[in-house]
Amino acid sequence: MFRRKVQDVNSIVYRILREQGLETPLLQRRLIASWPQVAGEAVARYTTSLTISNQTLVVKLSIPALRADLSMRRQELVGRLNANVGSQVIADIRFC
Repeated sequence: MFRRKVQDVNSIVYRILREQGLETPLLQRRLIASWPQVAGEAVARYTTSLTISNQTLVVKLSIPALRADLSMRRQELVGRLNANVGSQVIADIRFC
């Protein structure tokens, strides 16, 4: 009798994504999708766009006072967003 190398589907999918260079864009998309949950629905309502560039999440907001408030909570938000995705996707947040 021979032994088969049994792997779970999750590890196979992540290995293929990593080999094809698609793991990082997938994690970035998950991070952007988690913004309303992490920042809160009230903040998400005033968010006009979210992009990631050079490990920096660029958040465009429509209210200047909200920019100042969120700037003081920047490191907390970075930690919560990365924890929500389960990987170190961003290193900083810039509010515009």
